[in-house]
Amino acid sequence: MHCSSCHCPSACCRADGSVEKTGPGRGVQQHNPVHADAVTSVAALKADLCVSGGKDKSVAVCNWKSGAVLRRFVGHEHEVTKVTCDSNRIFSASRDKTVMMWELHRTSGPSQHFPGHDLVVTGLAVSPDATQLCTGSRDNTVCKWDVETWRVPGQSCCLQEPGRSCWLLVTHLCWVPGEPYVIQTSEDKTVKMWDSRELRVAQTFPGKQHIQTCCDVSQDGRYVLSSSSGFAGEGCEATLWDLRQTRSRVREYKGHFQTTTSCVFLPRGPALAPSIATSSYDSKVKVWDQDTAGKGGCCPLTALPWESKTASLVSVSLG
Repeated sequence: MHCSSCHCPSACCRADGSVEKTGPGRGVQQHNPVHADAVTSVAALKADLCVSGGKDKSVAVCNWKSGAVLRRFVGHEHEVTKVTCDSNRIFSASRDKTVMMWELHRTSGPSQHFPGHDLVVTGLAVSPDATQLCTGSRDNTVCKWDVETWRVPGQSCCLQEPGRSCWLLVTHLCWVPGEPYVIQTSEDKTVKMWDSRELRVAQTFPGKQHIQTCCDVSQDGRYVLSSSSGFAGEGCEATLWDLRQTRSRVREYKGHFQTTTSCVFLPRGPALAPSIATSSYDSKVKVWDQDTAGKGGCCPLTALPWESKTASLVSVSLG
């Protein structure tokens, strides 16, 4: 399992689970692997706990400080593609076309099971009040679900827009805090904002040159971050968008040399400038000054080398 618990350049997190100190007192802390195959998705659960899904078809709850696996959930028939959670429930999407809900403190079997998509589920987002779930798939649909009843009373929508000949394959979903809006990235190279009350497109951001692979929303709900595919430094950037002025991007963060697979707003401390982090197929995690994109200093602020070609990123607030 990949652990990005390091928030300073004096440590290197390796794909085999070890954490290597690169400054004074250098040493290696070895943890046993959490999954039997590649890790495909990671989400922060609590200050010291994270949830991961893997190609081994399982979902695990792990203490990233000790490396201990506290829970393991097995039920999917194919690899897990996305995981997300609230304080006590975990949601997982899979190539088996289903979404499952797991109770952190109850039985190891799924408490809810949704077999409603026709292809692999690639987007998964729970609402801030944890009452609704949005799912997206390569079958060109986004669905909204009631978490308690797991019903979808007609709340599904085909993502092919009028006048468009291509299908918009969902790559990621995330909810805007305190709002009924869901942000979606897709293979049509755009970022869209959906009104979850009617599942209609409320805003489409200007198109990019490459597939948008991931998205995140700042805790104050003002900004959206998206990441791009690419190769040899062409594309590979992250882009900051202002939700109040969606006709133009705020700035770009360039420095990766292969597809940027993940992007996240980092928790902001009282004396810390707003920061973002990105991970890439170039085996690096980079931390950027959100407001300057690193201008005026080193760019980015920190780059942590990873040995895996599938680096994942977790943001954990210790407050």
